[in-house]
Amino acid sequence: MCTRKQRQRGSAMIEFTLVGIPMIFLLISIFEMSRAMWNYHTLAFAIREGTRYAAVHGSGCSTDPRNSCQATVAQVARRIQDAGIGLDASELTLTFTSSGNTIKCTLNTCLGTATSWPEAPKNTPGSAIAINGSLPFQSALAMFWPGAGKGITLPTAYLTAGSADIIQF
Repeated sequence: MCTRKQRQRGSAMIEFTLVGIPMIFLLISIFEMSRAMWNYHTLAFAIREGTRYAAVHGSGCSTDPRNSCQATVAQVARRIQDAGIGLDASELTLTFTSSGNTIKCTLNTCLGTATSWPEAPKNTPGSAIAINGSLPFQSALAMFWPGAGKGITLPTAYLTAGSADIIQF
């Protein structure tokens, strides 16, 4: 006759399989959601810093004729790059808007653009400016989807952030 111990042999491995696999998936999901939120928060902070920089570098920011404080697209993009540590500069698309004029470029190309922004006469105090950013995000969770075979293409979600301000000086 079978004893109780013989009937329970191997049950720990089955229990671990039934509980462990979903727990590992849950843990990986938490890491991926945390990574997405970190990317979004960093993007939003960087866009806000770029907008603040442009808002205080309008036509009236200096009374000293030797100090030209007119901002360029490259200077604002540099501020965004400095504040957005870890963001992929080749993937981040920026849109600069001032009084209906729009400049759209990736962060890498914006860094080489010497165009004044906002351009005169739209850089007077009280003028509205806005910067929007879009960053693609690919999650590794799709690899765990049942039926996903070799050559899986990870789906892309776009994280977007924007900031608007009024030129102060």
